[in-house]
Amino acid sequence: MDHIRVGEARIHRIEEWRGTFLTPQQLFVGFDDRAYASSKHEIPAGCLHLEDDAIEARLQSWVIEVEGRTIMFDTGAGNDKIRPGIPVFDRLKTPFLDTLARAGFQPADIDLVVCSHLHIDHVGWNTVLQEDAWVPTFPNARYVFPQADAHYWDPKNRHLFPDMVGEKVNEGFFEDSVRPILERGLADLISGSAEIAEGVRLDPAPGHTPGSSTLMLESRGEKALFVGDVMHHPLQIFNPSWNSIFCEDAANARVSRRAVLARAADEEAILIPAHFAGEHMVRVQRSAQGFRPAPL
Repeated sequence: MDHIRVGEARIHRIEEWRGTFLTPQQLFVGFDDRAYASSKHEIPAGCLHLEDDAIEARLQSWVIEVEGRTIMFDTGAGNDKIRPGIPVFDRLKTPFLDTLARAGFQPADIDLVVCSHLHIDHVGWNTVLQEDAWVPTFPNARYVFPQADAHYWDPKNRHLFPDMVGEKVNEGFFEDSVRPILERGLADLISGSAEIAEGVRLDPAPGHTPGSSTLMLESRGEKALFVGDVMHHPLQIFNPSWNSIFCEDAANARVSRRAVLARAADEEAILIPAHFAGEHMVRVQRSAQGFRPAPL
């Protein structure tokens, strides 16, 4: 589903990359064979290859049109970025900006760029390479970063975080995709909850990274909850204790995931994670065992 309405707001999916990415056994800390066997056949179509357990994944951004503002949520991996820690995203050459244009948007149309958290696959199109310099992709936009992540991932502060999980896989992103925005004074660093536009609210959901945040969009009584990497795959709806191998704080990641699922179920919000394939989004309902996907 590439275009949906939530009340009077419009949401557009902008895909950068698609493919298979690890198996549940490889991706999830706390993976349990019996729990997997009981839930894998209830996973929404297009998200899991049952014949070999390969996870079908996407890199995708979301453009939100609401109350006269145009907001981009997460910016993928980007082109020309040197990524030794995760070769699948190394020196990409994707038609992301052409895809954005086909959806009806030029970079200059974006008013606000929001990064759910600072990882290589959520900040990449913050900047583009012009000659030998990384410059902002969206020339008229303010950028919103979680303050905790800007502090955590800044290489100058590395000595403060000896137990950093994602250092190797995220090598390089701060210097080419975050610092150029900070140095130009284009970033607003958010701590805690904040209303960033009418009907658009950011809330902390720490664990995957210290500053991981969710975005709740509400219009005319309808809601959509963008959750970044609080969830990587629909299997985590059935198994919210399963963290990805990329989570910095395991205990808080589990707390945030359960809270996000409860919020989506109780507020009847469409749940929109960063990497879901299939329909790319899902509704959630409570069940006797915890939570389960529900039809859109």
